[in-house]
Amino acid sequence: MPEIPNSRIRKLRTWAPGKRSSELIGEDENKNQITLIDLASNDYLDLARHPLLIEAARHTLETDGVGSGGSRFITGSRNIHQKLETKLAEWLDREIVLIYPSGFQANLAAVLALSDRHTTVICDRLIHHSLLVGVKASGAKLFRFKHNNLSELEKLLKKSRQNNPRKQPLVITESLFSMEGTTAPIKEISKLCVQYDSKLLIDEAHAFGVMGSAGRGESFELKEPISIISGTFGKAFGSGGAFLATDKITGKNLIQNCGAFRYTTALAPSLCASALAALNLIESNPNWGSELKEKSNALRDRLSQVGWQRPAGEGPIISIILGSDRLAMDYQERLEAQGLLTVAIRPPTVPEGKSRLRLVIRRNTPDQAFERLIEILKNK
Repeated sequence: MPEIPNSRIRKLRTWAPGKRSSELIGEDENKNQITLIDLASNDYLDLARHPLLIEAARHTLETDGVGSGGSRFITGSRNIHQKLETKLAEWLDREIVLIYPSGFQANLAAVLALSDRHTTVICDRLIHHSLLVGVKASGAKLFRFKHNNLSELEKLLKKSRQNNPRKQPLVITESLFSMEGTTAPIKEISKLCVQYDSKLLIDEAHAFGVMGSAGRGESFELKEPISIISGTFGKAFGSGGAFLATDKITGKNLIQNCGAFRYTTALAPSLCASALAALNLIESNPNWGSELKEKSNALRDRLSQVGWQRPAGEGPIISIILGSDRLAMDYQERLEAQGLLTVAIRPPTVPEGKSRLRLVIRRNTPDQAFERLIEILKNK
């Protein structure tokens, strides 16, 4: 078996029957069961084991089966797909939503729908790998600006319009960056895109459900010049699959010409049902995101008080830059020995010399976990 980067294979981590959603169970080297408090997964709102999601999935499994059995154009479309797409479009105030089996697939589709070999694509240097794969597949010319650097973005936009005034460039950014924990200045980026007549693609995968107005993402209420918003059900929604939200013209183009939508087995109906149940819960609890934000910033303050540089950002992802791979692994092992599950993120996921602990604060993370975390981290 090949070595898996950033993973310690000697550990088997899984959900513990009867355990709270904040806990995981695993085995140590001596095959003894250990319970870990989860500070690593992207289940931000602790919905993956919520009884309403489980019941929705169970009911749909019994009525619709396990898999969809085909693409959306053959036998894959079910009523639950349309219900979820319609509800999401209303909630996000977008004209059309299309569901995809994975976020990687959705991002490929979005980039290919908005660019070709004549397009200049300008993206934040830290965007997700799936978006870069999409740019490469499109044949577009790629330029990257320093993370959240508006002046560098404007220079690249200005140069693009001068060199090719008849062809709209495409700007790509995430809203909440998965490894940094930082948030993009979406409003300012949007203004620049309007000024230079550029299309804009925003990956809201990590923000969707927890950031922005009532968890509807950082791009909510912004229309022009956003062409497509990409989101996922596999993080805050506690389910699986992904979606693209866009206007009717772009949506019809995706339906007719996008291989990533046309030629793939449709998302399992049970996952659609659980995602819809999650959407109803989030809509009924509009303060969940802001409460999680407060909780996350309180931990940032505590880290600063015990001598760490205050981690960037304000969302539930907290990145503690340590530098060396060995130091990051040391801290992971120290925290795990005290019952806290964290993951050392190392190259190639992050640049050399930027290894880190990636902490994720979730809605039901117990206060004792924070106390234990601070107690360990204050002793550098």
